[in-house]
Amino acid sequence: MALERELQTYAERFPELLPNEGKYVLIHDADVVDVYGTYQDALKEGYARFKLAPFLIKQIESVE
Repeated sequence: MALERELQTYAERFPELLPNEGKYVLIHDADVVDVYGTYQDALKEGYARFKLAPFLIKQIESVE
């Protein structure tokens, strides 16, 4: 499944990401790259670093 590893990383690291609720996390493979204030900032960084390789941008929310 596409982005399976990134989604697993999000789930594993969720407790430490939760203080940033409402922001966007950029995850590539098993690495949390950083947290960004906007989706656009995360997307720009994702393409700059990983080009066309898969990466995940997810809004941090306590309830999905």
